[in-house]
Amino acid sequence: MAKLDLYFGAGLALGASETASQARRMEELGYDYLSAGEHFMRGNPPGPTHAALPLLGVAAGATERIRLLSSIILTPFYHPLMLAKFASTLDVASGGRLTLGVGVGGEFPVEFEAAGLNVRQRGSRTNECLDVVRRLWTQDRVSFKGRHFQLEDVALNPPPAQQPHPPIWVAGRRDAAMRRAARYGDGWLPYFYSPQRYRDSVEKITGMVAEEGRDISRFQWGFFPYISIYPTVDEAARVAAEALGGRYLYGGDFLEIVRNYCLLGPVESCIDRLQEFIDAGARHIVFSISCPREDRVRHLETIAKEIIPHFRGE
Repeated sequence: MAKLDLYFGAGLALGASETASQARRMEELGYDYLSAGEHFMRGNPPGPTHAALPLLGVAAGATERIRLLSSIILTPFYHPLMLAKFASTLDVASGGRLTLGVGVGGEFPVEFEAAGLNVRQRGSRTNECLDVVRRLWTQDRVSFKGRHFQLEDVALNPPPAQQPHPPIWVAGRRDAAMRRAARYGDGWLPYFYSPQRYRDSVEKITGMVAEEGRDISRFQWGFFPYISIYPTVDEAARVAAEALGGRYLYGGDFLEIVRNYCLLGPVESCIDRLQEFIDAGARHIVFSISCPREDRVRHLETIAKEIIPHFRGE
């Protein structure tokens, strides 16, 4: 079997004040990506949250090689000129290391209300924003009249370091997100997926990209697995369910959801489960560590020293 080109990363896990030190350590451990996500008001009263791009800027200044992934930017909150400028500035400052992961949000309608946004318009706002951002990154001057945004003779200078622009990975779970990835994205970043659902999404997006008349050959197939490494699958599932239960609002038995979609248990079990996603088409794996704070450094080290080397044949 031919060796696959696989890339691995992990999200910020140690708190905003430790962003620089975690980024340096992850680069030393050989990770390809460091990621940071965001919310503006996660619930009411809100849980602690930060904005992704400032955190990635701190990580950029502390490192030289690791790629910086937003996982994800809440796109409906941004004017396209502002998002294009923020992202291109980070791309230039980091030497061309940004991958812009985007999504629509919606888990916490209160944050949309706080920003004066209609949560029901988050999909259409995101589509327009991504359309304009790509134009601003690749055209000398942009004029645009849409439902949500209007620009007249707008130019962005300097352009991003990466040409034609930083990769845009679209996150999500449903067909609307897949269509967004096919039309505006350069990659796909689903979460809470089974291997079969991931395989199905690869087939759907491949067909959608063909319909759009775009080249699929350089499309990047990302995956955002939650991981909990403990001696048994049962213990790992309980820990992950507790860690994630306050972050995501899903009906039914959340423990069963965790069992179906997360990487759980000892290293060997996590490797076996991850192999199923790789067989389904995932190539850029960005782990979200799901455990108490005191175990997160251990997880970062174990992933880097035991799980990633398995897939790299080291």
